[in-house]
Amino acid sequence: MRFTKMNGAGNDFIILNNLEERISHDRFPDIARILCHRRLSIGADGLMVIESPLQGGDYRMLFYNSDGSPGEMCGNGARCICRYGYEVGLAGETQRVESPSGLVIGARIGRRSYRIRLTDPTVIDLDRPVDALGRTWPCSYIELGTPGLPHAVVPYPGLSGLSMDDLRELGKALRWHPAFPKGANVNFYDVTAPDRLSELTYERGVEDFTYACGTGTGSTVLALTLLGKASGQDVSVAVPGGELRVTIDRDGGAVKAVWLTGPTNIVCEGEVLDESLHI
Repeated sequence: MRFTKMNGAGNDFIILNNLEERISHDRFPDIARILCHRRLSIGADGLMVIESPLQGGDYRMLFYNSDGSPGEMCGNGARCICRYGYEVGLAGETQRVESPSGLVIGARIGRRSYRIRLTDPTVIDLDRPVDALGRTWPCSYIELGTPGLPHAVVPYPGLSGLSMDDLRELGKALRWHPAFPKGANVNFYDVTAPDRLSELTYERGVEDFTYACGTGTGSTVLALTLLGKASGQDVSVAVPGGELRVTIDRDGGAVKAVWLTGPTNIVCEGEVLDESLHI
């Protein structure tokens, strides 16, 4: 079984091309749990699988979190998949990638820089305060695509001076909070300058902080734009793994598109020999 490992701003993935491997879908949750374990195997935030398109796209993307649970979509993963698809000849510089939550449009900006149109927001609630750990936290709640990928957007002044350890208990409490029926990816942010912010995301399915979350970054900038705290034009977001940029296209008050741009990195390619898989 061949694999490619990539990361997008530190959000890392194992990519399997199932057009070639022909692996049964019922095996992917177990493969994700085993290969994504950072001490016992390759290690990654998630598993990305390339499949044949079903609705006229260039190809289809399946995503599994590191705990084996299926994901609706992954923004940084989609950017990595677009680079992979371009470099192996599955599509050209502009791509149409099918995902479980809808069609993703990708574009090659440069050799390592890729831009995608995230799946459209289907739920936008800018005022959903949540009680956790003895206080009330102001939150916005956004779902992208259908089925919706859920995100809580939480302001946290002074975020840049904190570590993941400082926020882990709160991240876990909000991720599982009953105010979010599906659970939620929790995106803490701090506006550091006009159209510049820092962000830290506690991701469901990983059940910890990651170095970046593309859909979380898009959701955070979307919320700030609608709240009048960002212009929505090429907003810079500093995450532990680097920098992502987001643009929100609007038509009056309606959101037309959420665009995410950032770096990709091909880390390694090779053959999976992990004996725990019983290949």
